[in-house]
Amino acid sequence: MNDAVDNTWTECAIAMGSNLGDREGRLRGAVEAIASTPGVRNVRVSSFHETEPVGPITQGLFINAAAIIETTLSARALLERLHEIERTHGRERSDGQRWGPRTLDLDLLLYADAKINEPGLTVPHPRMHERRFVLAPLAELVPSWPVPHKGQTIGGLLASLDA
Repeated sequence: MNDAVDNTWTECAIAMGSNLGDREGRLRGAVEAIASTPGVRNVRVSSFHETEPVGPITQGLFINAAAIIETTLSARALLERLHEIERTHGRERSDGQRWGPRTLDLDLLLYADAKINEPGLTVPHPRMHERRFVLAPLAELVPSWPVPHKGQTIGGLLASLDA
């Protein structure tokens, strides 16, 4: 597999969350791992937000944040790297459980203005526009970033949740 798109730097948005163990430490560790990835530069991170969990499973509060990066990696290679970072922090995605507690959750939200729909990779993230815990941190960094095929910016999507 060719991990790099080419030498062009592509701006991407990543959601981060944790609700097990040292939540803030895990997010800081994830940021360090992302920043040290070959083909990644200019990592910017939002403040940390403590949020209620989503879904039917009783669990502790999350710490959520967002990161904006530039990368020469393809969207698939970047997603694989995010999953590798999750595993180093004790996350196993193979358990099939959705919306459960997790040591670390890293989601690729946006890959520039690309629309990607492949097995295991959907960009823009299909539920980001419904989630305050994703949009609020992201709006700190890029409120005017248009979300492909939504007809609104990050800030506009966040404001629509209040409407």
